[in-house]
Amino acid sequence: MRSDDIEQVAAIEGAVTSAPWTNRQFQQSLEQHQCVVICQRNADDNVVLGYMILASVFDQTELLNIAIDPQHQGHGLGSQMLNSGLQSLADRIESVLLEVRVSNYAAIRLYLNYGFIEVGRRRDYYKTTFGREDAILMTLQRTAVKTGN
Repeated sequence: MRSDDIEQVAAIEGAVTSAPWTNRQFQQSLEQHQCVVICQRNADDNVVLGYMILASVFDQTELLNIAIDPQHQGHGLGSQMLNSGLQSLADRIESVLLEVRVSNYAAIRLYLNYGFIEVGRRRDYYKTTFGREDAILMTLQRTAVKTGN
């Protein structure tokens, strides 16, 4: 991801969540974390189809944000991006952590397919149109990270 991708990334974020990150949050992530986009090359420029942000500290990585443009969901792009991110992790990484909305069935299924397991919940963590919903906390251990599943 580059600074000139942030406008497209923020547009995708706004399309997939009711509490989107700001452009500033994406810019700060770009300066501090591993930020990846998946693009489609057009005649004049690249169109961002999705993005992923990973933050590593010592022996752990946290998947902070991942999304695919709604018009391009269901074609394996999220899986492709997640697999690439997991395979690129440094050898020192022992586990990958994430949180996901309980209502995000497609993402939960993706994470389970990669070997993530539920390790807890954060009650009423996410805002919704009608109130709040829980976050599922998931982790993937190093052996699964290194084998790709």
